Amino acid sequence: MSKNSTFTLLIVLFLFSFISVNSQTFKTEKIPLGIVLKALEKRFDIRFTYADKTIEDVEITEPSMLLSYNDAITYLRTNTNLNFKIINSRFVAISPSMKVTRPIEPLEEVLLTTYLTSGITKTKTGEIVINPDDFGILPGLIEADALQTVQALPGVISMEETVSNLNIRGGTHDQNLILWDGIKMYQSGHFFGLISAFNPNLISNVVVSKNGTSALYGDGISSTIDMRLDNDINEESTAGLGLNLIQADAYTKLKLKGNMELQLSARRSITDALNTPTYQQYFNRIFQDSNIEDASESNQNSTSNETFYFYDISAKLLHDLSNKDKLRFSFTTIFNALDYLENNLTTTLRSDITQYNLAAGINYTRQWSKFLSSDVRFNISDYKLKSNNFNPDTNQSLQQNNEVLDQGITLQLKLDFNERLRWINGYQYSNVATTNLENISNLNFSNNNENTVETHATFSEFSFSSYNNKTHLKVGTRSNYYKPFNVLLLEPRLSVNHKLFKHLKVELLGEFKSQVTSQVIDRQNDFLGIEKRRWVLANNTTRPITESKQASAGLHYNKNKLLVSAEVFTKKVNGITTRSQGFQNQYQDINAIGSYKTKGLDFLINKQFNNISTWLSYSLNNTKYNFPTLNNAQDFNSNTAISHALTFAGTYTINNLKLALGFNWNSGRPTTTPNTQQPIFDNAINYNMANNTNLDDYFRTDFSGTYNFNFVKNTKAELGFSIWNLLNRENTINSYYILNNDNSISRIDNKSLGFTPNLSFRVVF
Repeated sequence: MSKNSTFTLLIVLFLFSFISVNSQTFKTEKIPLGIVLKALEKRFDIRFTYADKTIEDVEITEPSMLLSYNDAITYLRTNTNLNFKIINSRFVAISPSMKVTRPIEPLEEVLLTTYLTSGITKTKTGEIVINPDDFGILPGLIEADALQTVQALPGVISMEETVSNLNIRGGTHDQNLILWDGIKMYQSGHFFGLISAFNPNLISNVVVSKNGTSALYGDGISSTIDMRLDNDINEESTAGLGLNLIQADAYTKLKLKGNMELQLSARRSITDALNTPTYQQYFNRIFQDSNIEDASESNQNSTSNETFYFYDISAKLLHDLSNKDKLRFSFTTIFNALDYLENNLTTTLRSDITQYNLAAGINYTRQWSKFLSSDVRFNISDYKLKSNNFNPDTNQSLQQNNEVLDQGITLQLKLDFNERLRWINGYQYSNVATTNLENISNLNFSNNNENTVETHATFSEFSFSSYNNKTHLKVGTRSNYYKPFNVLLLEPRLSVNHKLFKHLKVELLGEFKSQVTSQVIDRQNDFLGIEKRRWVLANNTTRPITESKQASAGLHYNKNKLLVSAEVFTKKVNGITTRSQGFQNQYQDINAIGSYKTKGLDFLINKQFNNISTWLSYSLNNTKYNFPTLNNAQDFNSNTAISHALTFAGTYTINNLKLALGFNWNSGRPTTTPNTQQPIFDNAINYNMANNTNLDDYFRTDFSGTYNFNFVKNTKAELGFSIWNLLNRENTINSYYILNNDNSISRIDNKSLGFTPNLSFRVVF
């Protein structure tokens, strides 16, 4: 498909969606809420629980018959001054909004009730909130996978189609702070990045911040992705089972005696027992250009056999000690394993790689009075990556280990003066230790690097809403004292949202941030050539503390379910190294210190109808490196500089059927080519200027659909179907060059996922 035809198709579909649905009429007559609830109970086979006084005198426009269950609940929340809480698949509790025991969190105040699709909202402080319980559908997705869903947002892209390499506003993946129930996670993907490592079944909501981050958060100079589990005890127990062509899962929220609840989920791959088309496409994608593929292609006298699987287990115990005291314990473990056997005529050689992240946290909250509350949290996160790689050509075994141990405590004090003003103060201590081990047999070579960084941080933050609800302000500061380096950094944060006119709001965001963790990328065959990222700590010499300064301004127009949003931003990041940027050219073996600047635009137009949602998003990104010792100290294109990224998508809902179709296009990633006049110089590849050109444009079409139905009594079921890369377009996502033994140059191209179908079946009871 040519570029011209692609854009023509996008424009035609976008215009058609507007023309076809604008003829619809909307009901305006209001009727008692009780009548609406009775109709919804009969339609969806559910029960609303409430006190009669709660809905007394409440009237509402009858929702469209085309709305799905989740969309109908969202509609009720939006158009009434009531709380609607989904207890399980059959019960929804209704309560007055004025009876909440605590003031509404400023972070949770909704600006836009629907952003792209149901279950995705935007807050008045600039965050994007993803609610899996209310999640509608996105092209190529059949569940509310947190890290996959994030990629649908303007300004977020994964150049390698993985959740372990998210590039947000020019940043690298290690510059994203990923939290699971308040715990920092160092592993984000299964299948070495193709699947999110976080089971969505227990996640209550995901808060994404690209700028203007709360002062409560350190690290993550590019973004914060905060996955929060349900923190309230449910009235009823619920459970569910799910199966697709990659994995099987189960979860439960079990109500216990004594004001306790146990939340438990488990997920495991089926790929070691069943070779599905989905698995085969994943395998071809992730293991291309690895030792596994190289061995199978280079030695015709040998056979190979690989066993791959993954699992994750998550649990949370909730105990309300009293009306004022709450205790929460969270735990998760994430595991990937690959065993690779190579059989030749005489011997069997074994290589293996394991990757896992174990995390746990204890949280105690105390409501001292109507205005004062405290929070104490202990966290630990332990990440390990281990491999043993046997090379039959040299008869050597390479052992490599990477470990991160992150321990910390957070003390927090909240003072709610009223529903409009909140003041938060706190202290945070963290101790992060990294280990990098390399051991080569027969050469008696061993290298073990261990580093530790202690950080003491204090934070203070005010949140304010004006009496007329037109202005929302969040201002704070954070101080980080890095003990090993005797360095103190102050980090101011700002978020302002003001209603200029009835339907037009202006947003101003700004922040200073810093971090001491980063990933170095090895382009040789480390860890079997699969997982080439290793976590390291700053040492304030060859690896400085990474610091960022960012500002953005946005306008948001929202009327009659039409959203037009535009944000311009600028960001400056100091203290990056070439080792953390993944160079594959003349700078691959150089460790230089530099910076990058990013300027850009995130644009979104989103139109909601009764049964259709369409959106067009566009991101403009201009990211430039500057390394004083490289390229004559002149700026040059960053490795993450995707100049243009465009998405057009739409969803259609009718009764219990949801369909989604989307088109993704972006300009090719920067790459470096050899000099055509003199490609080889001094027995090495002679390159042009770094990132002198770009790969071909990237284009992908995705489709997905889900259907909900009553399986048996008190049990709901959902069938899902998705196709990633519907048109089976072959996209080059990375390209580099190697020098062969005969002094010739070969170009290596890494390809994207091809036509990848998936089926799912899920029951909830």
